[in-house]
Amino acid sequence: MLQIFYSGGPVMYPLLVCSIIALTVVIDRAFFWMKIGFGRNPSLVDEILESCRYGDWELVRRKATGSKDYIIKILSCGILHREFSMIKAMETAAAEEIERMRRYMSVLDTMITVAPLLGIFGTVTGIISSFEMLGSTGIEHPQEVTAGIAQALITTAAGLGIAILSVFPYNYFNSRVENAAVAIEKYATSLEIVYEKLTQGAGTQRDNPQ
Repeated sequence: MLQIFYSGGPVMYPLLVCSIIALTVVIDRAFFWMKIGFGRNPSLVDEILESCRYGDWELVRRKATGSKDYIIKILSCGILHREFSMIKAMETAAAEEIERMRRYMSVLDTMITVAPLLGIFGTVTGIISSFEMLGSTGIEHPQEVTAGIAQALITTAAGLGIAILSVFPYNYFNSRVENAAVAIEKYATSLEIVYEKLTQGAGTQRDNPQ
């Protein structure tokens, strides 16, 4: 491997940096989503929504306290500001969660774009080197010419390899963010409907006292 690395020429060093950065982001995001998965508690979300139907806010507070579920955090923020602007509060909390989920994704996207370009750059420099050798030595020393061609092929393969291996986790993490956004919208809308029915019911009782 070291021989192949050195044969790729100086462009292999920035490619190595790209691979390290991409791997670091993938590992970080993998642990992040594992933590998110362990923190999810859909049954507790349903219990909280059910408690909201009856306006039992103290019970909701007790159930939501200490939860690691990002859905519950967003709903709790809306419930806390229900008398002012529930929707705006949940939108702000949701934006913070989505931003946290998308962290470093732009870095990984950059590595996917830059790595093949560096590979092409190495290809061009390798071919240039081969033609220079061919012009100075002719065909009497073919090994010096083929060294430049090998450099061109190695850098291209390395750049494409980094991009290919990075694009799969990149798309997976993006799909997780999209699914999370859909789940947030679903439960936030459910809470809005529940709270609207609750306030309308309370208003009807005040208008029609027995």
